[in-house]
Amino acid sequence: MCCHCLMNFKNPVVIFIIVLFSMGLFFPVMTFADEDPGLSEILDGFEEDTQPPVDDEDVLNGFDDVCEDTPALSVSDNLPTSEAPAELSPFSIDGYFKISSSGNFAHNSPSYNQTDWRGLSRLRTELQLDLNIDLPKQWQALVSGKGFYDFAYRINGKDDYTNDVIDEYESEIEFREVYLLGSITKNIDIKLGRQIVVWGKSDNIRVTDVINPLDMREPAMTDIEDLRLPLTMTRIDYYVGDFNISAMAIHEIRFNKNPVFGSDFYPAPVPAPPENKPDCTLENTEYALALNGIFSGWDFSAYYADFYNDEPRLEAISGFPAPVFQLIHDRLQMVGSTANIALGNWLLKSEIAWIHGFKFVQTPDKKFDRIDALVGFEYSGFSETTICLEAVNRHINEFKPLLKQSPDPATKDQFQSAFRFTRTFVNETITLTILASLFGLTGDDGAFERYTIEYDVDDSLSVLFGIVTYQSGDLPEMQNIGKNDRALIEIKYSF
Repeated sequence: MCCHCLMNFKNPVVIFIIVLFSMGLFFPVMTFADEDPGLSEILDGFEEDTQPPVDDEDVLNGFDDVCEDTPALSVSDNLPTSEAPAELSPFSIDGYFKISSSGNFAHNSPSYNQTDWRGLSRLRTELQLDLNIDLPKQWQALVSGKGFYDFAYRINGKDDYTNDVIDEYESEIEFREVYLLGSITKNIDIKLGRQIVVWGKSDNIRVTDVINPLDMREPAMTDIEDLRLPLTMTRIDYYVGDFNISAMAIHEIRFNKNPVFGSDFYPAPVPAPPENKPDCTLENTEYALALNGIFSGWDFSAYYADFYNDEPRLEAISGFPAPVFQLIHDRLQMVGSTANIALGNWLLKSEIAWIHGFKFVQTPDKKFDRIDALVGFEYSGFSETTICLEAVNRHINEFKPLLKQSPDPATKDQFQSAFRFTRTFVNETITLTILASLFGLTGDDGAFERYTIEYDVDDSLSVLFGIVTYQSGDLPEMQNIGKNDRALIEIKYSF
């Protein structure tokens, strides 16, 4: 096969065979050791002293007086010739290297002058490095950076994609978490720099988790915990008894990374209007406050946040002969609470948030309130299996579109549910995960499903296979998503 054919080949079956063939060359050289005994068994018997401490003078009894006929020994005669062990370095580096690939198998042949999304959609190499620094007086610092390069665009030909897609999806390098952490007093900690703050109890749906924006450029491909984008902030934590009070001033204004024009996840045939983003100034600083309590069998949290909406809205600007639109981010205020209750094999979850400050195109001078309420559970009563079901309804008070064909994408009530099934096999080295999320009671607003099998070759190396399927719906971001089904493979080495 000539190089030109290879560079433009888009058959997903052949691509998948090539990937499997490459793995076939890789895996036979691996050896698999027997399972190591548990650390607790190795250390059994070493946790407690079975004999009383021995006085140093008793040990040296009889050695104080050296016989006159015995030649004196030099101290250096009994010392090893090697140098004394060096002190442990305050620096350590960890991270991961990952190769991931995905192929689209549901797209039809494109129309003239449109991107052909069939076949290979990702062939990405990714590296993350974390520099951990131990400082005096138990202070710590972390400097983390991540970058990736996606060869799929070079293989398929960059001319087939918009400039926005190349800029956002081909390569990226950025700092992740970069912070200084330490204790001011016995009960007060401070954390300065770029960091991630997780609020709420749900692993699949965001209600009170409003601090960090998300990377949504390829929705549903991975979990929320891997999508959060760090923000520069000052955070102070005060600990007293079973409670923790956390106060944050967020200095970096940053929003979701959404699909860009030309991506198969972008919902419109035309580019988005210009986006007006607030500057990172003292006046635009975001604020957040959290109270957390952990008790026997249950816990709860209460939150307050004054922040910018990560999702922009349309705003009409005066123009002739027709109005011109821009995207802006409204300032919102949230008051919320969450709770977990453990009952045997059951874990019951709840979240509720009151959010004030939403505006819409038809009513730009009026602010609306929205109430988000979530309930859910996790059940772990089956062997090596966890089942999770969560559902939320987002209700906008007094909201009613003035026009049937409203430019506002919001609805008075928006329902979302998520079901997750996880089961492990072979001493937890193989993990099967099924995640399904519906928008609307029956998925009429859109839906997606993700099926993955992950194999931990050892503590450092893992391999993941998966399929993600999408269904189009009435939500703007879900209207043209139904043909984006993907098969994926990921090889990750952690160090």
